[in-house]
Amino acid sequence: MKRRIHFGFVTLLVYSLVSYFCSCSAFYLPGLAPVSFCEDGKGGEDCQTVIQLFVNRLDSVESVLPYEYDVFDFCKDAKESRPSENLGQVLFGERIESSPYKVDFIYAVCTKSYKKGNQEDVTKLDFLKMGMQLNYQHHWIIDNMPVTWCYDVEDGQKYCNPGFPIGCLVTSDGRAKDACVINSEFNKKNTFYVFNHVDIKITYHSGASEGWRGARLVAATLEPKSIKHTDEKKTSCEGGTPMEVPGEFNEDLSIIYTYSVTFEENNSIKWASRWDYILVSMPHTNIQWFSIMNSLVIVLFLSGMVAMIMLRTLHKDIARYNQVDQEDAQEESGWKQVHGDVFRPPRKGMLLSVFLGQGTQIFIMTFITLFLACLGFLSPANRGALMTCAVVLWVLLGTPAGYVSARLYKTFGGEKWKTNVLLTALLFSFICLIFVLHFYFFLMNLILWVEGSSAAIPFGTLVAILALWFGISVPLTFVGAYFGFKKPAIEQPVRTNQIPRQIPEQSFFTKPIPGIVMGGILPFGCIFIQLFFILNSIWSHQMYYMFGFLFLVFIILLITCSEATVLLCYFHLCAEDYHWWWRSFLTSGFTAVYLFVYAVHYFFSKLQIIGAASTILYFGYTMIMVLIFFLFTGTIGFFACFWFVNKIYSVVKVD
Repeated sequence: MKRRIHFGFVTLLVYSLVSYFCSCSAFYLPGLAPVSFCEDGKGGEDCQTVIQLFVNRLDSVESVLPYEYDVFDFCKDAKESRPSENLGQVLFGERIESSPYKVDFIYAVCTKSYKKGNQEDVTKLDFLKMGMQLNYQHHWIIDNMPVTWCYDVEDGQKYCNPGFPIGCLVTSDGRAKDACVINSEFNKKNTFYVFNHVDIKITYHSGASEGWRGARLVAATLEPKSIKHTDEKKTSCEGGTPMEVPGEFNEDLSIIYTYSVTFEENNSIKWASRWDYILVSMPHTNIQWFSIMNSLVIVLFLSGMVAMIMLRTLHKDIARYNQVDQEDAQEESGWKQVHGDVFRPPRKGMLLSVFLGQGTQIFIMTFITLFLACLGFLSPANRGALMTCAVVLWVLLGTPAGYVSARLYKTFGGEKWKTNVLLTALLFSFICLIFVLHFYFFLMNLILWVEGSSAAIPFGTLVAILALWFGISVPLTFVGAYFGFKKPAIEQPVRTNQIPRQIPEQSFFTKPIPGIVMGGILPFGCIFIQLFFILNSIWSHQMYYMFGFLFLVFIILLITCSEATVLLCYFHLCAEDYHWWWRSFLTSGFTAVYLFVYAVHYFFSKLQIIGAASTILYFGYTMIMVLIFFLFTGTIGFFACFWFVNKIYSVVKVD
């Protein structure tokens, strides 16, 4: 970020903000304090003697289904232990457990034998082949750090992958897939090559010169190899023929899993910056800046349009309307002529108020979550914290949802307050989320259970989520609705006529559907580049850490949705169409439709997902994200337009 960028004061301001937010992500919390390691016999409360290697779920870019380590026929720890996992880790399908790999020198872990004709062995080997064919990746952890596989990529750069493949495949036509391209010896047709050996290198920072005991781990890398060992007692980590698994299981097969560990001292790497070598190797920083500048141009364009309307056109309109006589005003055309109808309650006001209550809940949850992420509280080192934070905030923010929904429903003139409270508490949560989302949720969970995936949420966790929902969120919604109904209705600046005014015939561009479709284009243009990185982190299992950029794009999205909706709202009012309530919500909410279209494009152009189960899961989760985004953006547009309409009609003289 030290490159000189000559884009004027505004760019320098954005640069400073993003630099600040990105620097915030380097903070570490008390729960992530450094751990020192000492030699055997020299440990204590402040220094551990055992370095544990944990294994996590296995995932693939060709499948949405993650699997636990134990599902594959790998070597297992005789005294298996599992660290406690938070709600976010469970929802994301992370299953961390101890491994049989002890941090020592070269060592044979175990031997896996497969007998021809034994149905159980055939099933285990077929599942292992499936994992290699779909390029499933190991994810190992040492001292809360991912054990990375670093290799050279184009332009002489090095990429450090937090996972490494279990093996690879040379197809029947001789094409080397995935990791098989790294070794010319992987050339036999219709053959799988198992990476049954890993060379682990642990880099540490010694505390001798800094006044603390032992050493702190600052990096853990490995290199996977395929080596055919003939004897478990006589193993080697160099040379030898690759460990081949024929495509056709015609003879007995034994796979010996081995590993070696080396240590390297490097006092130039500080513990607080030990993630840097992983994050720096990931590209996209320049693209992120392009995304910010692209969004900034759109915001400046919209801001200029809104400023022109507010300062010139609208100001002249107000001055003219306040100077002319009432008879002359009747001959005028424009937004003042609908003053007696502009605050006429909308149709389906109950549903709109419920949507706005839930959208407010999503907005506050997203803002707080991103703000905490920028401060480093939800860094990648704190696994599952982002999802846990979002779910907990969602549950606790039932009160604002109930309050906003009840207050707006009362403003719309609604009298069925009991129905509104129940719908606010249960309609979206129960019908939309339980029926629509939970239809997908339970259907998807059923698919995951059938497939044996680790992403299948345990029944106990499902019960806990429902308990949080109905035990905390629903009562808080009732509390918010109670205070919302106790408040007086929002006072409108003008009276509403008893007889509705006839709306004149509209041109094509001022009709509802064209305006709604156009309204979502600019907000989507602000986020589509950032959206690519978010989808990559979800579906391509890439680490996302640029929360400073994301928070800035979030603010830009708020401004863009607000300004685009206000702009179109003004044009429609000038055309004497006063049906703005639902239109303001749908105008910015239509951004979610473009999100869905982009997700479909991403699926077919960027992903390599195969299989019906993975496809159903992808589009099921995508529909959940689209619905949440629809409520979020729609709420932003509505309240921006609500403020604008109240403001302009409060400054004109109406007899």
